[in-house]
Amino acid sequence: MKAVKGKPTGVGIIGCGRIFDLHMLGYEGREDAVVLAAADISEDKLRQRLATYSIPKGYPDYRRLLEDPDIDLVEILTPHHLHREMAIAAARAGKHVSLQKPPALSLAEVDEIASAAEESGVVLRVYENFVFYPPVMKARELIEGGAIGEPLNIRMRTLSGAAAGGWEVPLESWAWRVDKRTCGGGPFVFDDGYHKFSMALYLLGEVEKVYAWMEELPLGEGRCVDAPSICIWKYRDRKIFGSIDFTWAYDLYIRSDYYAADDRVEVTGTRGVIWITRGHGNMLAIPPLLLYRDGELTAYSSLEADWGASFRDCTRHMLDCLREGKTPRLTPREGREVLRFALAAITSAREGREVYLEELG
Repeated sequence: MKAVKGKPTGVGIIGCGRIFDLHMLGYEGREDAVVLAAADISEDKLRQRLATYSIPKGYPDYRRLLEDPDIDLVEILTPHHLHREMAIAAARAGKHVSLQKPPALSLAEVDEIASAAEESGVVLRVYENFVFYPPVMKARELIEGGAIGEPLNIRMRTLSGAAAGGWEVPLESWAWRVDKRTCGGGPFVFDDGYHKFSMALYLLGEVEKVYAWMEELPLGEGRCVDAPSICIWKYRDRKIFGSIDFTWAYDLYIRSDYYAADDRVEVTGTRGVIWITRGHGNMLAIPPLLLYRDGELTAYSSLEADWGASFRDCTRHMLDCLREGKTPRLTPREGREVLRFALAAITSAREGREVYLEELG
């Protein structure tokens, strides 16, 4: 791994959409990294980001950013269908790459990206913030420490509501997410689902097979929302099952500083239960993590529960790994496995059968 040494890491960000603000959180107060450039085809978006964050250089064409010799690390925050081209170009330009999830539309594309990074000797990581969310990290610590005994089951819920409950998201940011040609799947199971499948693997390990049911709510012009949907899975070599349901309650107001959505996770073991009570939003006015064991309920009220903290820490993790020559999470292999999980769920729903992840390669 080629570490960045001797000077602050020069960062360039490709894509100035809604999520840009959250990615900037990790650079605040850092002396070992500085965002030097941004790129976007929208002049208005680019101009706004440059002014808001005092970024010195802006490029309407991402290729010009890749030619900038001051850039060591590139963050790619564009729609999914653009990831392959941009990530391969960045790697071949000798830049380290932090690639927003899902990393690509197919496993073949991920393999191409990973090969380009390996051949160029640069670091590639898939940006997955949920595994850096403090309540999720604490839950894993408790599980690994035996707090609930042997794990038996994990249940997850994702609920999206009316747009009025969250931050303002431009129409064009929604449009590409509900188009399979640009998103690669639906906005729930494939896009947001990548977060949840990442957590399922992070908390309890490798998955063997998946069964899913997915409905579609047509929005016109070939666009749709993949809800309601439900997926169930079995962990590899273990009698542990998991499930997640995705629901769009489009008239429901959800308290949130971010997307109008909320998430809950319940992990049951032989001696106890863990609940992660929030994610994007804050529907429940209760502690973000609860542990029930031996008749006692322990509330982890002091955990940082702002969803933005997961972005901050995910970015800081990459910078720390570059400085120390370590391997960042998600590795290309880990990112590929999450994508394979999501694609297995989509395949199962389409073909009406259980799908072993190994079938997909």
